[in-house]
Amino acid sequence: MPRSDHPVGRAITAAAEEEGLRLPATEDVTALAGRGLSGRVGGAAFLIGSARLMEEEGIDIAALRPRHAALAAEGRSVFYAAKNGQAAALLAVSDPIKPDAKAAVAGLRAQGREVAIITGDGEATARAVAATLGIERVIAGVLPEGKVDAVRALQEGGPVAFVGDGINDAPALAAADVGIALGTGTDVAVESADVVLMSGALAGVGNAVEISAATLRNIRQNLVWAFGYNAALVPVAAGALYPVNGMLLSPMLAAGAMALSSVFVLSNALRLRRAGRKSERVEKVTQGQSEGRVTRRPEPRVNCPLFPQSATESGLPLVKRRG
Repeated sequence: MPRSDHPVGRAITAAAEEEGLRLPATEDVTALAGRGLSGRVGGAAFLIGSARLMEEEGIDIAALRPRHAALAAEGRSVFYAAKNGQAAALLAVSDPIKPDAKAAVAGLRAQGREVAIITGDGEATARAVAATLGIERVIAGVLPEGKVDAVRALQEGGPVAFVGDGINDAPALAAADVGIALGTGTDVAVESADVVLMSGALAGVGNAVEISAATLRNIRQNLVWAFGYNAALVPVAAGALYPVNGMLLSPMLAAGAMALSSVFVLSNALRLRRAGRKSERVEKVTQGQSEGRVTRRPEPRVNCPLFPQSATESGLPLVKRRG
């Protein structure tokens, strides 16, 4: 039978194999983007997906709703299975939070950024995850195309950076002011993003934002110094003070003064080596405080649009540029 590349599909088939269950042959399998899938097994029609999909197909799931609510409150993604138009089972998939996620969120908030989650999971599941991470703003139950609409709505309040790694994240990565993809994610997400964090560590998001803002501040400082320095000394070197007090600047001193300007600019630029360390310290402290309460997983699927303080400080030209 064909194997699904979707993380949820892989999790379900892996669990079945661990239980020693035989995977039957399937026919007419159709993926329903953001909803689930349909297919036939042994002549029976099966439908697996979200509560929204069941409602669209007119399948009564009222009897399973209480169990759904309990599982969602635990932060699990819940799916329904229907056979021949009748609700047959409830599936709960755990999507553990990446170890450094909480520390990364704390680092961004320490920088004064607002962090939000955009997810296709239900409201209860999304809020359970958000509460663990310390995120207040939650946009849940959105379809893949709905993520773009959510990003555009958030852009009304200022520039938005979107972090993602999945196929469904690609449109939102392209629509955001700055798209940041994890290097461990899908190829389409990497191609759609402006910035790629090659290590896949979420801590890199805060570091990238801080380094970018520090670089732009450094550029402005150097420009102000260079223009001010030359505006003050070039007239002196040209003899502007000679009619006043007979002062002339020796060519050797003028050359030394110009070299001093370059030394200052380079020294100021070297301060960028310390950029990003503040975020690292915040993340390490938070990691230590939360150790034992954050579940580990190899493949995170958490999307966090960031709200930079200004358009100039949100530019992250670390890997590539759009177009």
